[in-house]
Formats: sequence, structure tokens, C-alpha cells
Amino acid sequence: MTRLFNDPADFADEATDGFVAANARWVRKVHGGVARATTSPEGTVAVVIGGGSGHYPAFGGLVGHGLAAGAALGNLFASPSAQQVAGVAKASEHGGGVLLSYGNYAGDVLNFDAAARTLEAEGIRVRTVRVTDDVVSAPSDQAHERRGIAGDLCVFKVAGAAAERGDDLDAVTAVATRANDRTRSFGVAFSGCSLPGADEPLFTVPEGRMAIGMGIHGERGIDETDVPTASGLAELLVARLLDELPDGVRPEGARVVPVLNGLGSVKYEELFVVYGAVQRLLADAGVVVVEPEVGELVTSFDMAGVSLTLFWLDDELEALWAAAADTPAYRKGGAVAEDRVDPSVAAADEAARAIGPASDDSRVAAARVRAGFAAVRAVVDEHADELGRIDAVAGDGDHGIGMQRGAHAADDAVADALGRGAGAGTVLRIAADAWSDKAGGTSGAIWGAALEALARVVGDDERPTAATVQGAVHAATEAVLAFGAVPGDKTMVDALVPFDDVLRDRIDAGTPLPDAWAAAVAAAREAADATADLLPRKGRARTHAEQAVGTADPGARSFALIVEAVAP
Repeated sequence: MTRLFNDPADFADEATDGFVAANARWVRKVHGGVARATTSPEGTVAVVIGGGSGHYPAFGGLVGHGLAAGAALGNLFASPSAQQVAGVAKASEHGGGVLLSYGNYAGDVLNFDAAARTLEAEGIRVRTVRVTDDVVSAPSDQAHERRGIAGDLCVFKVAGAAAERGDDLDAVTAVATRANDRTRSFGVAFSGCSLPGADEPLFTVPEGRMAIGMGIHGERGIDETDVPTASGLAELLVARLLDELPDGVRPEGARVVPVLNGLGSVKYEELFVVYGAVQRLLADAGVVVVEPEVGELVTSFDMAGVSLTLFWLDDELEALWAAAADTPAYRKGGAVAEDRVDPSVAAADEAARAIGPASDDSRVAAARVRAGFAAVRAVVDEHADELGRIDAVAGDGDHGIGMQRGAHAADDAVADALGRGAGAGTVLRIAADAWSDKAGGTSGAIWGAALEALARVVGDDERPTAATVQGAVHAATEAVLAFGAVPGDKTMVDALVPFDDVLRDRIDAGTPLPDAWAAAVAAAREAADATADLLPRKGRARTHAEQAVGTADPGARSFALIVEAVAP
């Protein structure tokens, strides 16, 4: 396939800019993604969705009346950062609280959960509904671990309609949860997808064969078979979904919304042929079809494939599904007349990200922070290959390059902020955003959360004292621990917690900061080395745990290198 873009680095940002320019009737650009360009009544719940780019019309195309209030947009197939999610939520919120809803993927869970904690700390009520509709990604007794695919649309639509009619946050959450519980999806692929800049597709399917249960990012399916006829494909999809019905549902007389979703390269006419067979099979089973959808709704770049979603209705869910919606890519009923967001609101969104006032002492400290990030960049560059080799023993080998991306982005962002007169807290906040946005993966989310916590404690008013630094490090430790790892899991936490403990003890005892920091660094190095004896209990490495014994954890190792490099 011909590619218009070979460099993926800025692809998502450029795509978002073009999307907003083409759809200014519905959306406006905000920090982290897009929000509605039209107003909502005060007290309305804001349904905020999101995920990686490459799935259009999910997620930005679903922002508008009757659906989402905002969408956080990550890079290609990568979760948006916690700062992006929080930025979109704050730009979309109207005093009724925020419902975060997204597909159940590890990176999204980490970042949306971190954003939820940030929002709640600022007094904004938050609830979460993760979409888990993909029946092949986990057995039914572990449905909470399933992935979210095209069933996203059903959950988002119902939640948005409930918010639009004035339901409070708990009620919107309850109906979205019920929609998720009554949604099942199953997908197949005939070929993989190729991302901008990639020489090869993410995965391949042999000629004349079809992957069964393939995920929208190329996740491994459960089987492979010859490509069937359109009728044969419909039979496969319908039979699998009728084999697992929600509790209390029987096919005879049940009402269902079928969503036949094209993943990127299947033509609409082909989808219609398959859908005709799908509807006949559902009718034969005694099912009553209600307002079906056929088209590209949750795509995977140029993947050739389809998925079928069955959304089983009750009276309330049917009414919410049928309610009016008006977004760039999804509409029901006529256009809805609404007032546009006042330009001053958009200006306020930008002002919230602008450089605020800072004391002279804080600006002096910001220059020290800038030197620290230059040191981080240098030490990560020096050890990137080593960190990648360590990670490849039982993981995917990307820790070194991920840390490089994060460190470079943070260093560049800090230099810019310092030049605009930022204080130390603002510099750290901007670094957190840049690191988590560009690093991606689990380490990006964790380092972003840690830096954000440092920023909150340091602030822009005073030059940080030794006690302030220690308190900031402890806040960062708490932010990292909130992701769920504990000492002994063979993660960064194994080096972070001893560092925090020793620094706190030495500062409390009156030890000068440079000496206290040096003692904490020694503890972190020793703890990082000791992770070689541990079995991993978190992350991808846990599936190859035995292979990891004898090798230090890359996250713990990189942490020890960084805190040594930034010693005061």
C-alpha cells in the first residue's frame, strides 16, 4: 500500500490538527486530544473516551452531542498519557463529574487510572468503565480481563445518551456498565496492517487463510482457517456470539443491535453482503434486530478484517441507543442545534497550559532541574543498548529506546519551558507530560506519574529545601506504587522504595542533602543489582519468569542510573 507518511513521530499530532480543521463544527483541539466545540448544561456528566490513534472514527470521530464530551488521543496504537487524559477531562468537564471509558488494554488502564487520581486530587469526581467485549481474549469467567474492540461504540453511545438526558455520574456509570456487560464481539483478519514508517506489517496472514480472534493491534488470535464465503463468515461470527449470551438473555424474542465493523480495508459493499447473511441467521435464531450498524467504526489502520458485535438490549438500553447523536463520524436523528463554546473558554484551555508566574528562587531551581534532565538524557543514551539487552531477556527489549524517547522529549520540553520563565514545578510538570507522551508503554506512564508528583510538591513559589526534595521524592514513590507493584515484584519499585526510605531517614536525621542523596543512590544501586535474584511478577516478563533470573530488572537499573546522574 502506498504510504503518504514515512515518519510516524508526529503523525498523530498532525492527524489531529487536520481532523479538527475539517470538523470544527463538532470539535475543538485541547491539550491531549479533542473536546466538543458546543456547550453542555452546567452539571452535565462528561463522558471522556480515548485510546491510541489508528482506529478512526474511534476516538475523536465520536465526540459530539449524544456521545462523548472529549477524546484523549495517543500516538499510533499507543495509549494517551495520563496528562493528556486529564487535560481532555478538565477541558470537557461541566461540574457533573467525569466518566472515563476506554478499551481494556494495559497501557490505557495505567494512564487513565493515573489521570483519574490526578482529577480526584483536584476535586473532580471520576468513575471508570472499561470496555471488555472481545470474547476470544479471555474466557467468560475472566471477562474483566478481555480486550475492548468494536463494542466500544455501544458503551460510549449509551453513556453519552444518558449524560445528555441529565443522569448523574453514578447513573451514567451504571448504565454504561450494564451496556458493557451485555456486549459481545468477535473478529477475524485476512491480512495485517502497516503503520507509517514501518517496513513490514505488524503481522501477516498466509494467502488464502484467515486469522480468527485477531485483536485490533495485531494481538494473536486463537486459530487460523481457510477464507470462507461471505455466508460462511457470517455463520462463524454469529455462532460464536450466540454461544455466549449475557446472563438472563435467551435468543428467542431477544432484542439485539448487530454492529458489523470493517477494520480498514474491507469495502462497504463486502460488509453489506456479509451483513445480509448475519441478519438472516439472527432471524432464524428468533432474535429481533434493532437499529443495526454496518461500516468502519473501530478500525486498525489498513487491516483487512471484520468484527461482529452483538449488543443485547433492555428497554432503557434500547431508548439510549436510539437517542439522537451528532458527531463527525456517527449521527442518529437530525442535527442538534447547540451553542458553540465561547472563544474565551478555548483561550482558558490554552492558558491552563501556559507558563504561570514563579518566584525568582523557583526559576533558579528550575535551572538546576534543567541541568538534571540534561544529565538524565546523557546517562540514558550511554546505557540504552544495555537496558534494551536486559529487557530482551524476558521482555520485548524496548526499555532502552523507550527511556531514550522519554528522556529526550522531557529534556527538550524543559529547555523550552525554562526559556519562557517557568518555575521548577512547572518545568517538572511539562517534563512529565513530554516523557509519558513520547516514551509510551508502562515505563512512560510510570515516569510521567512520578514527575507529575514531584511537580506538585516542588511548586513555583520557593526554592526547594532538603525537606521539600525528600517530600517530593516520597510523593513520586507513592505515585509509582499506585500502579500496583510492590517490592519483590522485580520492577523499578525494588530500587525506588529503598532510595525513598534512605533519603527520608537521612534528611530526618539532619544529613545535608548531597550526602543523604549519595546514601540513597547507594541503596538504589544495591537493590537494583539484587533484582537479578528475583522472579518477575509484573509485566510481560512474568510470562518468561525463569529466563529473567540472573539478570537485573531494567526498570530498577535505569532508575539507579538516573538518580545517580542527577545527584545534587
